[in-house]
Amino acid sequence: MEKRVLFRSKWLPWVLIAPQLLIIGIFFFWPAGQAVLQSFQMEDAFGMSTEWVGLDNFRNLFSDPTYLNSFKRTAMFSVLVAGAGIAISLVLAIFADRIVRFAMVYKTLLIVPYAVAPVIAGVLWVFLFSPSIGVVTYYLGKLGYNWNHMMNDNQAMALIVMASVWKQISYNFLFFLAGLQSIPKALIEAASIDGAGPWRRFWNIQLPLLSPTTFFLLVINIVYAFFDTFGIIDAATQGGPGQSTSILVYKVYQDGFKALDLGGSAAQSVVLMLIVIVLTVVQFRYVEKKVQY
Repeated sequence: MEKRVLFRSKWLPWVLIAPQLLIIGIFFFWPAGQAVLQSFQMEDAFGMSTEWVGLDNFRNLFSDPTYLNSFKRTAMFSVLVAGAGIAISLVLAIFADRIVRFAMVYKTLLIVPYAVAPVIAGVLWVFLFSPSIGVVTYYLGKLGYNWNHMMNDNQAMALIVMASVWKQISYNFLFFLAGLQSIPKALIEAASIDGAGPWRRFWNIQLPLLSPTTFFLLVINIVYAFFDTFGIIDAATQGGPGQSTSILVYKVYQDGFKALDLGGSAAQSVVLMLIVIVLTVVQFRYVEKKVQY
């Protein structure tokens, strides 16, 4: 029999959710509404004069080759960050779930990167791969590989992908580890008794039961790649060399705060918001059908 909670006053539920609604309204809907309004306007750098231009900002965007190229960079970047982050975190969680000795130390070390701010993460990886003083660069040079992300587009993209994946691994790891520990041990033991090896047990039992966790992390990592990697990119490459690491969220900053094109920047933020909404809806509409709850 289904249990339902009944409130004596019809206003009490609204009072209880009012603080959350207020926070969402102030910090999401109000800025989003302002961005939509500004995307149809042309405004000077100091906000002293505003002119209604309709869809001109959007037309200018989609006729700009640099903006269209940022779509390709963002798509490649988000796929690499989400795919590599989820795969590496799953492997680490499987190892952590099997370790008996020093398990707490191992898990703690894997959680530490989540406490690091994105900007600090970017700076750390820049030091590691600095062309002049980087430790990793030094040993790569010993192996005959010349690393200079300030001059090489592909190396710059690889740097921000590695830094972004490293920053997000801890978050993914926690959820995968919790998912693995929630799987009844009796299922694993029964499969082992039936002769299933470690790979067979993982592929046929653990991975299907982890599909809700994997789907959740897929959505979160896509959003993370689109938005939360701004600090890493700004600290590591500042969108360079050239525009090779200027993904959509960083181009909003470049055009809005550096080039002072407020209308064009607002139009870019609206397009970025719509892309993320569409991707999220598509994932819930189609990808979720393959999730086994």
